[in-house]
Amino acid sequence: MGAIYGTGVPLCDLQAQFRELQPQIEEAVNRVLASGQVILGPEVAGLEDEVARYCGTGHAVGCASGTDALLLALQALDVGPGDEVILPPFTFFASAGAVCRLGARPVFADINEDTCNLDPLQVENKITEHTRAIMVVHLFGQCADMEPLWHVAERHNLPIVEDAAQAFGADYQGKRAGTLGAIGCFSFYPSKILAAYGDAGMAVTNDPEWAARMAALRVHGMEVKYQHKYMGWNARLDALQAALLRVKLAYVESWIEARQAAARRYDLLIDEHHLGHFLQRPVVRPNRRHVFNQYVIRVGNNQRDQLMRHLKSEHIGCEIYYPLPLHRQECLAYLGYQAGDFPASEEACRSVLALPMYPELQQEQQQRVIQSCAAFLRQRGRMAA
Repeated sequence: MGAIYGTGVPLCDLQAQFRELQPQIEEAVNRVLASGQVILGPEVAGLEDEVARYCGTGHAVGCASGTDALLLALQALDVGPGDEVILPPFTFFASAGAVCRLGARPVFADINEDTCNLDPLQVENKITEHTRAIMVVHLFGQCADMEPLWHVAERHNLPIVEDAAQAFGADYQGKRAGTLGAIGCFSFYPSKILAAYGDAGMAVTNDPEWAARMAALRVHGMEVKYQHKYMGWNARLDALQAALLRVKLAYVESWIEARQAAARRYDLLIDEHHLGHFLQRPVVRPNRRHVFNQYVIRVGNNQRDQLMRHLKSEHIGCEIYYPLPLHRQECLAYLGYQAGDFPASEEACRSVLALPMYPELQQEQQQRVIQSCAAFLRQRGRMAA
């Protein structure tokens, strides 16, 4: 069947972006290497200024990864042993891992079935005297429903940390992701909208004291060299990654528009092939700018895993984000949660599937993806007949 549909379609094509930018990438690499300044320095400071302007925040602190951004944010807010942080169980492990690394306890609240983001209605009854923060995850490129969360946070005097690793450039009511809470955290992992050639991250905030503390924490807690004010660690962003990200930042808006166009094409193709009953398209809420870090469908009839195997046999990239919720992870068993405690998250784990998505994705490639899904459904129908 592979011959019918031609060559494969990758989940994410990093080479296509590199080919587009190769001269500028090479110039940035040469500039950094010639400068001899490869750790922090002017390239990192320049990227911090540019990201802060893009997001509309007063301060940005570059760091080694999105995970470090979360750790910096939580530690800047004095989260530590005995504290609790409320977050969804349907997210990448780093969201809870950062909480645990500081000796605090993750407290899970379920997600909204449509968007897979934290359900504000599930949050307030999770708050206790030990709650120190609410961590909101903007999953797949769409911001969570922030307005009711703002009200909850205000009533209980709690800061909101945004895990915006998948939502660089996303908007909520006209405000950029990262500006919707106390501190916003970004990942620049190679598959992200703004992508490094390795690990990199950033935390943004309007609070100068939090920014200064995070800047110190990323260099072993130093504000003055060899004088350690805090118990920090090595979370520095290197100059090479910063220089490469500065090249790419200029293209982010056009890449987001290309991702949105690709998402619209997927929507139309699903309708054209009459697959709406089988493939549930992503739900985009009003007053939000979905940037489609991933295009994630929900597969019906408990056939997600079979469809994934079929697509991979056709050399079509696809991925499950995420197959097991955090409350069912072995290393978090001590929290005492059970299967069934968070039904919306558990159902998402059974049904979500990410299809190929990147700015250079062509209509012909998307047609091949959806035609392969339709072929799978026809095969299943014949088998059942």
